[in-house]
Amino acid sequence: MNASVCYRHADRDAYVRCQRCDRLICPECQTEAAVGFLCPDDAGSRVKNVNIRRLTNNGSPVTTSIVLVNIFVWLLQILPGSLVTQYLEYIPLATFIQPWRLITTAFVHDPGNILHVGLNMYTVFIFGRILEPMLGRWRFLALYLISAIGGSVGVLLLSDPTVSVVGASTACFGLMAAYFVMARKFGANTGQLVGLIAINLAFGFLVPGIAWQGHLGGLIAGGLIAYVYTSKNRAIQQLIVAAIGIGLVVLPLAIAYARGYHY
Repeated sequence: MNASVCYRHADRDAYVRCQRCDRLICPECQTEAAVGFLCPDDAGSRVKNVNIRRLTNNGSPVTTSIVLVNIFVWLLQILPGSLVTQYLEYIPLATFIQPWRLITTAFVHDPGNILHVGLNMYTVFIFGRILEPMLGRWRFLALYLISAIGGSVGVLLLSDPTVSVVGASTACFGLMAAYFVMARKFGANTGQLVGLIAINLAFGFLVPGIAWQGHLGGLIAGGLIAYVYTSKNRAIQQLIVAAIGIGLVVLPLAIAYARGYHY
């Protein structure tokens, strides 16, 4: 059996280990406990059945919704005379006056390049269908949105204030960083993922027109949120994540005001 597959389902990738027996388990076989995730054998048959039914019924609806919303918005962008891009893209100079752009920029893409939205949504789908069942809907949504905002903050801090940016790649880097943190936490092999992240970061530095600043910001924000999620206390997780989210909204507003972007 391949070492990276679930011990109960040989056809399914597994990235989490049971905290008691250390066997790899897929999302369907995971039961959340105070010490992390347990396999069905260690969690008990009653809990196992409830957990399997919950995961099977729920799937990854947030991931699916994010992909569909992005595709829908891109279709609106390509309509003749559409102003969607202009109203939703992120421009550092507009941070204080139009703060919604910090997040809406992650839902718009280059209207002239279908590969831009296509590749980003493929990345969201790949990592989302793994992370969402593992984290739960709301924690996954918080991870995605905070990663997107973190990307905008990176652009604000490091980029030309007059240059606009679009794309969900900021959030995608957040998801990759989160997967890396979670995989390391549960003992999975992360060597290939490190290479993938490094290649994508380098691509942003080497190819003109790509906002590497946003990639870096999303990567840091996503990794930070995932690190918080590895805490055993759910209440503390919620407080810290809420504080980070609020901080990532207040910080760019303060920076923009201090730089005189409010005129």
